[in-house]
Amino acid sequence: MSNRANSSTPGSNYEADRIARAALTLLTEPGHPTVWSMVHQHGAPTALDRLLTGDIADPALRAAVKARTARGDVRRSAQMAWRRTQRLGARLVVPGDSEWPAPVDDLAQLEPGSNGLVAQNTAPPLCLWVRGDRSLSEAFARSVAVVGARAATAYGVQVSTDLAYELAARGWSIVSGGAFGVDAAAHRGALAAGGLTVAVLACGVDHPYPAGNSALFDRVTADGLLVSQWPPGTEPLRHRFSIRNRLIAAAGGTVMVEAAARSGAVQTISRALDLGRPAMVVPGPVTSAVSAGCHGILRANPAARLVTSAGDIVTELSRAGY
Repeated sequence: MSNRANSSTPGSNYEADRIARAALTLLTEPGHPTVWSMVHQHGAPTALDRLLTGDIADPALRAAVKARTARGDVRRSAQMAWRRTQRLGARLVVPGDSEWPAPVDDLAQLEPGSNGLVAQNTAPPLCLWVRGDRSLSEAFARSVAVVGARAATAYGVQVSTDLAYELAARGWSIVSGGAFGVDAAAHRGALAAGGLTVAVLACGVDHPYPAGNSALFDRVTADGLLVSQWPPGTEPLRHRFSIRNRLIAAAGGTVMVEAAARSGAVQTISRALDLGRPAMVVPGPVTSAVSAGCHGILRANPAARLVTSAGDIVTELSRAGY
């Protein structure tokens, strides 16, 4: 097992902090700027106490907390999630742990939007559930996200596989979302090279989604990492994929291979641009609808770079200081 030791010593404060962070994740979706700020300033147990007593100025947040607490005791649910995490052989990683991936903290730079839950949830997560024996901090330290269409063409699958293989062979970790199409091809390419890959999920790490990739997830767990912002047992609801995407964008750079004009991959690379990360796009046929998002990003964003090889990608990452 590689460098997974936490900086905190297990004990009452250690467990109380983790349970409070898990409870806060059950109260509100990860990335809520107000909740993150409260935890950042006052600590997770105090933030949880304030939320549960209604000591918050934001009426929408107060209403959301009230609705969630009406369904049951979140502290008890968080304790159950803590025990379930331990039974799984998973772990809960929090800021301050040696394994916490520092690049994720850059999400604090993102500005919340005004289009509802997905646009608002931009802050760093309070904690991360992890399965796999590799170090999460090491995985993100030299990482590239490879994202794209679920309904990828043969061209997209081949390009994603080849790029991930070559990057992993050069020592880069490959981060993606575990979905069909480009994501799965990227994970498989990295594994084929004997490299490290990270699947960032929109559900609990106990039942990764989609189920059709279960054999792939088993391989990722054995040789890489499964990561989630949600506790075990969490369902992959639609809005959680968008919240998940900002975490993928925290990798050292993002490469998009095939994407429709309106897609999660376009959202992910847009977040990478917002973070000032290298944003790289593989072009496709002008007649292909699943390359329209790639071409649109290149047209609209001077900072986005066209790449056609692993060498191009490494060059862009090197220019950014990686």
